[in-house]
Amino acid sequence: MAGKNKRKLEDLSVDEFMLSGFDSDEEDDCENEESTQQKGKVKKPAPQKTSVKKHGKASEHKDQLSALKSKDPEFYEFLQQNDQKLLNFDETDSEEDEEEEEEERMYHKLPSQLKEADDDNDKEESGKKSKEATKVTEAMIENWRTELGKEPTAKLIRDITQAFKAAVATTKGDSEEQCRYTISDSAVFNSLILFCIKDMHAALNKMLKLKAPEKGQKKLILPSSSPRWQKNQIDIKMYVAGVVQLLSSLTQATVIAAVLRHANQMVPYYLCLPKQCRHFLKSLIKHWSTGEETVRVLAFLALNKICQNKQENYLNSVLKQMYIAYVKNCKFTSPNTLPMINFMQRTLTEMYALDTQVSYQHTFIYIRQLAIHLRNAMNLKKKETYQSVYNWQYVHCLYLWCRVLSTIYPSEVLEPLIYPLCQVIIGCIKLVPTSRYYPLRMHCVRAIILLSANTKTFVPALPFLLEILQQEDFNKKPGRMSIKPINFAVILKLSKTNLQEKAYKDGLVEQLYDLILEYFHTQACSIGFPELALPTIVQLKAFLKECKVANYCKQMRQLLEKIQENCSYITGRRQKAAFGVADVTAVAAWEKQVAEEGTPLTKYYSQWKKLREKEIQLEISGKERMEDLNLPEIKRKRFAEKRADKKEFKGLFESDSDDDGDDLFKSKGEKGESEDDEGLEDLSDMSGDDDKEDVDDLEEDDSDGDQKSSTSKDKAPKMILSTELREVAEGDEDMVEDLELSDQD
Repeated sequence: MAGKNKRKLEDLSVDEFMLSGFDSDEEDDCENEESTQQKGKVKKPAPQKTSVKKHGKASEHKDQLSALKSKDPEFYEFLQQNDQKLLNFDETDSEEDEEEEEEERMYHKLPSQLKEADDDNDKEESGKKSKEATKVTEAMIENWRTELGKEPTAKLIRDITQAFKAAVATTKGDSEEQCRYTISDSAVFNSLILFCIKDMHAALNKMLKLKAPEKGQKKLILPSSSPRWQKNQIDIKMYVAGVVQLLSSLTQATVIAAVLRHANQMVPYYLCLPKQCRHFLKSLIKHWSTGEETVRVLAFLALNKICQNKQENYLNSVLKQMYIAYVKNCKFTSPNTLPMINFMQRTLTEMYALDTQVSYQHTFIYIRQLAIHLRNAMNLKKKETYQSVYNWQYVHCLYLWCRVLSTIYPSEVLEPLIYPLCQVIIGCIKLVPTSRYYPLRMHCVRAIILLSANTKTFVPALPFLLEILQQEDFNKKPGRMSIKPINFAVILKLSKTNLQEKAYKDGLVEQLYDLILEYFHTQACSIGFPELALPTIVQLKAFLKECKVANYCKQMRQLLEKIQENCSYITGRRQKAAFGVADVTAVAAWEKQVAEEGTPLTKYYSQWKKLREKEIQLEISGKERMEDLNLPEIKRKRFAEKRADKKEFKGLFESDSDDDGDDLFKSKGEKGESEDDEGLEDLSDMSGDDDKEDVDDLEEDDSDGDQKSSTSKDKAPKMILSTELREVAEGDEDMVEDLELSDQD
């Protein structure tokens, strides 16, 4: 036929071919075949072939079993006694066929043309859909609850897990996913989820006949140890996967916390299912780093429980993912996010404490990364490289590793990393040692103090604090007055306007006081405390000589007195000692005894710390501290009252003579001086800032030197510092009129 078709097509011209049409003889043959099939009323064979194949396999299996009965009757009797399901294979085959059909519907979606069938097939399919999509009601849930309380069976658990799967599908919005049940009411959804959270864990344990763990038993009893595990594994796998999907779709914190409590109970089941456990860990890390307080705690408890029981499988990857999540979520720091960042630091430290060998690898790599960033910034000296170091992520990572090394100490594995970490922190301080980055320096020094105190390692942190006392001019009058104090805990860099504010120097002195006191508290019981404190004592005395601001001097003098008191105490105790400097064990025993008894500095620090923590909590909560500032409204009210009295009796003192006018002007100037003096005295009483008084004293001394070579008329405008501009303008006009009259005469 092919040869004939070719010859015919070759013989035809183009016009004849176009007129004849595009159908070939082969297609005509196919049409003839289809017409003959229709005449014979033959139906589409595709669905029948599949069913025939299935029934053929079943019949073959039945024939084999019947042959087995005749060939080996003893084995057949053994099967009857022990494995009835193998002989009664029809029900199991039908269930398997249904599961295969469900999987085919999920993963193999056929074109619409192949779905066309006869009316009988349509009725069968609609019947299947109606069977699969059973609507869940409150009565069904109550029935499940009562049956589950009596005796949980595999069929009952399967029904509940299928309904739970349908509920989770509604949260994801997957209407295409085929489920045996449907849930259309929110009340039914809530009651079903609540029922599963409360009762499923105990029901699964009862069905698998798991023993309750004994008191003090840390190791979990895994459900895979039950002989019924293999039979119910598919349903349990579906349920725990649904719990993870539910966690990822929920948004309300209270609901997430309730589901997490249930998931925490289900941790032994996740440990038996590696794939579901990996998805669960991923969801837990997300909630640990971004959720609310309760959610974070519950997520961490589940993470810790999983890693404790399966360290070799999950700890390495979990530590890596948790560190990456920590770095991502500490990019921005504010009073609201700071407690969350501290929580992540502490919990991540607990995770690193589970296995020091694994922790060493992570700590070494990440400290090395920080050192590489610092080296690039020091070599290139560009703004971009500075910003790669001077940011919140870098600072929080430094503080995290200080916390890790100080918490796990003593550890022979991690102890060699203390020195490189200290070098990185000191290099970070020295990178840009300007006044704008004093807050960042404070954070670095605080990290050094934490590391030095807990690892019994001497790190020289005081020079970076005493350097600020030398560089900053605390006598300089601030250019701006600020209402709010600067919160050094949530900033790294100061703006140019901040450097001109009074709150900047107040906060700087306060931070220096806190950090110097904290550092000396860590060394207060050391036998070498007097020698350690000597440079600081000298520096503080020099500062007190130069500084003329009473408020700053008061704080530093108090700090100096406490340090000197502790020095004299340690010196007195040392004089009574009977051992030498080289006797290390005796020195350690002496320091331990001193620490138990306490020193003047440690006793003062414990009282100061309580008060300081209350102040910090007030600052974090957003409450503003009251500052003693000059309030010009009060001044204006006083002067307004006095000016009103003057205007009322102004006509009594007017005169036409020039001399009287001069006398009047002089009397006005004298009165202005007295009024200004009174106003200044009142203001100094109102303002509690000693530094403001000292600045005013300095200005008065300078003005007295100028007043010796000036006339009384020149004195008047200089002394009227707080009066209204209008009064000054009136005084100048009077002076100009007097001069004009004298020239004409």
